[in-house]
Amino acid sequence: MNLEDLLNNQPSDEDGQSSAESSPLQSLKVDLDFYSDSIKEVSTEMIIEGYTLYPIFIAHQHEVRIGEVLLDKSDLGTNWSINVSSVEEFVDRGIIKEEKRAYFEKHFKKAENFMCLFVVVPEGANFVFYPYK
Repeated sequence: MNLEDLLNNQPSDEDGQSSAESSPLQSLKVDLDFYSDSIKEVSTEMIIEGYTLYPIFIAHQHEVRIGEVLLDKSDLGTNWSINVSSVEEFVDRGIIKEEKRAYFEKHFKKAENFMCLFVVVPEGANFVFYPYK
C-alpha cells in the first residue's frame, strides 16, 4: 500500500469534500519528506551492517512499544515520531505471523528506493511503502 492510497481513502465531510487535507496522514507526508534522508541513511546502515534486510520504520504520534526511537517529534518540532525496527522484531512480537513472513519479504519494496512504514493511528495500523525524496 502507498501513502496516497490511505489519503485517497479518507472519509468525506458533509459537503462531500475529502478530509485528506486535514488528515493526520497529510502531516505524515510532510514529515516523511523532511525525514527522508535520515531514514534512508539508517535503512542503508541496517542492511550493510547485517542487522536486517528488511528495515521497518514505525510512524506514530503517541507512544508505541516497538523498535527504538529514531526521530522524536518533540525534539524536532514535527507532528510524527519515527521508531526503527525490523521484520525480525515484528515476527518475534507477533505483529507479523511467522507463516506470513515469506509473503511479507517477497512483497517488500526495494529498501534503497522505499521506506517501509508501519503507520500507527488511533483507528489501527497498516504497512505503507513511501518513496525516498
